[in-house]
Amino acid sequence: MPTPTDVLAALLRSDPARPRVTFYDDTVNAGERIELSAKVLANWVNKAANLLQEELEVGPGAVVRLDLPATHWRTLYWALGTWSVGATVDLTGDRPVDLLVTADAGAAAESDADAAALVTLAALARQHPEPVPDDVIDEARDLSTFADQFDAWETPTPDAGALVTEGGTFAYGDVVPTVDWPTRSRVYVGDERTTPLRDVLAAWSVDGSVVLGLGLDADRLPTRLEAEGVTLTLR
Repeated sequence: MPTPTDVLAALLRSDPARPRVTFYDDTVNAGERIELSAKVLANWVNKAANLLQEELEVGPGAVVRLDLPATHWRTLYWALGTWSVGATVDLTGDRPVDLLVTADAGAAAESDADAAALVTLAALARQHPEPVPDDVIDEARDLSTFADQFDAWETPTPDAGALVTEGGTFAYGDVVPTVDWPTRSRVYVGDERTTPLRDVLAAWSVDGSVVLGLGLDADRLPTRLEAEGVTLTLR
């Protein structure tokens, strides 16, 4: 079975310039629309992976808690960056973690994790708009300093934990779902899905792309999905 890094590598081989993520925000950053090609996505992933590996020495056996909106585009590259270094993505907050990645400054300041990274969800941020607690990484400011090429020091075994969700734990060997969707499916992943990260991996595994959103206006959603050429809707 392919791993998440295998899936991303396949997207880059297939067509690095084709959009693979389209994201809408109707909440704090209302009206924001972000589109990422495989190449741009990979750059974000590699920067996150380099920060994890070089700065924080995160690798196989470590746990990274992603306290971010499940269907936000920044969640995708933090998850893929974590998988690139062979660590475990935790979405539950039920266990001790080595790193907390959060958009909540208060949670970052109070975290019991060995390290914390504070994420600004707005697309063009250069630093977090609030005071960043001592010893907390300001992702908007610091991530850009890391290289956009990445070489892993270690790789996880197929049975190592890749993803922990409320619905269960998935190993590296089975975190990418097997689906019979048409090649190049354009998939809308709703924010009420139980395992949206796996839905995204499934879409990419068939050389497809995803449309995501945060607090999307239900009245505008059908028009948006039609305009985006969505062929499969997951809610």
